[in-house]
Amino acid sequence: MARVQILRWQDIPSVVKAFDDDGSAVSAQLPDWFQQEIDRRAMEQGLIGSDAYLEQWQWGELEERPGSAAEVLDAVVAELTAE
Repeated sequence: MARVQILRWQDIPSVVKAFDDDGSAVSAQLPDWFQQEIDRRAMEQGLIGSDAYLEQWQWGELEERPGSAAEVLDAVVAELTAE
């Protein structure tokens, strides 16, 4: 069993991190188009370069999934990029 957590800016995912039972972790940044969408929305909302921009970054709740951290990481990244 592994635990997974997603870093989001508002509702847009950016980074996925997964942990094994022994505490070891693996992480992956999502493809560039996720960051491009974050930047586009931040510019639209006038948040670029502000504290309000930084406040929008939040780690989601840890979620348990079967498999190793690496397997769970790959699965979650695949799910998010397929949306």
